[in-house]
Amino acid sequence: MMKKIIFISIFLVTQIAYSFGQQAKYIFYMIGDGMGANHVNLTEIYLAHLQGRNGIEPLIFSQFPFSSVATTYSLSHGVTDSAAGGTALAVGKKTKNGVIGMDSTATTPYKSIAYAAKEKGLKVGITTSVSIDHATPASFYAHQPSRSRYYEIASDLIKSDFDFFAGAGFLKPSTTFDKKEAPSIYPQIEKAGYHILKGYDSFKKHNNKSEKLILTNVDGTSPNALNYAIDQKDDDLKLADITSAAIQSLTSNNQKGFFLMVEGGKIDWSSHANDAATTIHEVLDFNESVKLAYEFYKKHPDETLIVVTADHETGGLTIGNGGSKLNTRVLKNQSISQGELSALIASLRKSKPNATWDEVKALLADNLGLWENIKVSEKDEKPIYDTYLASFVNHEQLTLKTLYANDDKIASLSIALLNRLASLAWGSTSHSAAAVPVFAIGVGADKFSHKMENTDVPKKIAEAAGLSL
Repeated sequence: MMKKIIFISIFLVTQIAYSFGQQAKYIFYMIGDGMGANHVNLTEIYLAHLQGRNGIEPLIFSQFPFSSVATTYSLSHGVTDSAAGGTALAVGKKTKNGVIGMDSTATTPYKSIAYAAKEKGLKVGITTSVSIDHATPASFYAHQPSRSRYYEIASDLIKSDFDFFAGAGFLKPSTTFDKKEAPSIYPQIEKAGYHILKGYDSFKKHNNKSEKLILTNVDGTSPNALNYAIDQKDDDLKLADITSAAIQSLTSNNQKGFFLMVEGGKIDWSSHANDAATTIHEVLDFNESVKLAYEFYKKHPDETLIVVTADHETGGLTIGNGGSKLNTRVLKNQSISQGELSALIASLRKSKPNATWDEVKALLADNLGLWENIKVSEKDEKPIYDTYLASFVNHEQLTLKTLYANDDKIASLSIALLNRLASLAWGSTSHSAAAVPVFAIGVGADKFSHKMENTDVPKKIAEAAGLSL
């Protein structure tokens, strides 16, 4: 019996020593922009409600064996922006709001964990569902005093020599920060050895996936961001397509390993608009990319680390707005985003400037379920009806502006009503100072088991992978 105990003890010590001696060869750093704990919780509650039960239906990453929370404040503000938040997650140092990959005086560049991975010989991929030059992805490869210097950020992309980039496109490919015309960034990218592929089909047809690649939306679509998941058609570029392409590219003819950052950027955008149903679909869309990382982890469990977190929380989302009963299942009636609903209302206004209230109600019923599947009281109807009178009868242009949208007021009020009927409330249309969740699995995941600063996250990844950050 004693020999058996000794043997088991030696075995456990050996396994622990082996585990601690391992370094992560494949690193997935997955960032849900604006994704607070309640964004995750709401999505899981909603999935359970769709099944007709009270409780939660876990997402893949909330089941990871290690979890924590991280602070989000910046060096200059209690509430961070995505530039300072992204920089903290990329370089392990805090900076002031608006600055990308530099100190608060915008004079000293910081080395990101992506550069540390490249120095070690790993392939590096930076991907997002918004523009490639947006604040969070830019924090991993650029050094700029302002997140608005999109042309200059794209120029830094070329200097990075990273292996794979993907997103909707570039915001200012030929205009400098001071609004001067400049040589297009695209020929410069190609001269640097990158192949620009437009659309997932283009990637699938490309023969040499081990080359330096940049994957974007197809021509004629927005360079700002991929379509919201709730609005996407079958042939639209999706974050999961980007993630799959990144994994294929980074593993092609590569035995040294890789570092891949994946950003679900539009969780933030829909939360700025206080559009709960669209936010849920964005979290689920992000979860699909995490599933792909997890499938890779299952094939390489002793060499892979997946870390899922956020740069900040957006909207001050509250689940429960007074009573003890939740009714999130009503959100299933919403079939399009607030932005698309605004576009439909604008189209109706153009084709029928004097459309009747019944016609407007029918449009809202078709896309939100109000009146048709969801009872609406006279009190709740009145603000929407009054806005209809101002808009379609008096022909006033009424909109509600948030950071990434300027939506029709009828659409905004209608979705606000749907949120309220779902027992949800929002604190603002901006970021909050709430701590964000951190989930981890794989080599070094045990390092993510207690509350930490956001700057600790890349440091712990670096420790797990033997990177010099």
